[in-house]
Amino acid sequence: MCRAVRCSVVKGLLAGVLLCAFVGVAAASADWLSFRGDPMMTGVAGSTLSSRPRLLWTYETGSSVESTAAIAGDSVFFGTKTRALVCVSLSTGRLRWKFLAKDAISASPCYVDGRVFVGDEGGTFYAVAASTGRLLWKFNTGDKIMSSATPTGSGILFGSYDNYLYKLDRATGKKQWSFKSEAQVHCAPCFADGRAIIAGCDGVVRMIDAATGRQAAAASIGPNFGTAPAYSGGCVYVGSMTGEYVSVRISDGKVIWETAVKRNNGASYASAAVLGDAVVFASRNNTVFRLARTTGRAQWVFTARDAVDSSPVIVGNRVFFGSDDGNLYAVDLGTGKKVWSFAAGAGITASPAVGRGRLVIGTLDGAVYCFG
Repeated sequence: MCRAVRCSVVKGLLAGVLLCAFVGVAAASADWLSFRGDPMMTGVAGSTLSSRPRLLWTYETGSSVESTAAIAGDSVFFGTKTRALVCVSLSTGRLRWKFLAKDAISASPCYVDGRVFVGDEGGTFYAVAASTGRLLWKFNTGDKIMSSATPTGSGILFGSYDNYLYKLDRATGKKQWSFKSEAQVHCAPCFADGRAIIAGCDGVVRMIDAATGRQAAAASIGPNFGTAPAYSGGCVYVGSMTGEYVSVRISDGKVIWETAVKRNNGASYASAAVLGDAVVFASRNNTVFRLARTTGRAQWVFTARDAVDSSPVIVGNRVFFGSDDGNLYAVDLGTGKKVWSFAAGAGITASPAVGRGRLVIGTLDGAVYCFG
């Protein structure tokens, strides 16, 4: 091999190694900025995670934690039932600040541009400085807020039990528009292809123009929904409170497929995770199951010892989720077989947050755990 060719090959190999290293570092350091990791609510981590995660720290809140954490840099944000929005260090678990809302916080915080956005069960929505916890502005709705917030452009989206979906200006808190549905908006809104998508307690999956607040399409399914729609490939995927699981095309509201899980209370209070042809749902009949994204056909079922209200998160080839049985589980994405578990000793309804090579999750007895 001539010197020039040899040099070219070496440079190519070096470039490949550097690219792989860059991609690896980027994947390992990816943040988890909102409820499902991204505005499309995919529930897919951009960060890697150890094949055998070990407990790094525990933070005791003294209050039930149903709020899924947000991870931004070395900061972790989560809400508690005792009105606190809490910020701790991702590396040490030490408290940085607490912000006291007017009421309990079950919604998940959303981090954008140095600010943290969250609503409370008294109906007030807050923006606070991520570095200090200082209140920047607040906005009052007509009823409680269980919906986690979703960023879009210069705005922030969230729903309220006053039946409205709101879009506020992130910088000022000024209302840009509000859309009234026929029932409470419990779910976090999904944002994809310029549309805010909600699955409401009125049984309708609605596609709303994010610029104008006008409905562009809708699918009247019938049963009530309480979970965030997950978007992929032109469709959203969502489970109902009575055991129907559907795929809806967002361009026109057409139902692509519907699968019913009626046995032993197949209701879903957890949002789906979607990656490639896999859609992973969780149910109150103790199961987590994978359906084919294009057809809705069952591919595997994993059975826990109690209900699963914790929304599953896909990390590489594994799926992580908590259960009311007090365990945090990881199953293989391809087979559904358990590959790891951690006994927390208390029910888990919060969902995993995975960022910067770590997984953070809270429990109903007030502990927040970090694994890595």
